[in-house]
Amino acid sequence: MNFGRLLFWLGLSFVAVGLILQLAPQIPWLGKLPGDIRIQRPGFTFTFPLTTCIVISVVLTLIANLIARLR
Repeated sequence: MNFGRLLFWLGLSFVAVGLILQLAPQIPWLGKLPGDIRIQRPGFTFTFPLTTCIVISVVLTLIANLIARLR
């Protein structure tokens, strides 16, 4: 793979991640699934979306495998 192609795909992935981060607050279930850890105290909130991370990982793995099989 040449350097130009690598830069193209890297830039495209940055755009995709940026779009996802822009749209993430509008997804109502993101970070609120059963198993997500949320600790609220006065002046402090800690959120660790464990289940959400697992679901996103499984979906991305399935998409990557589908793309790899179609090649």
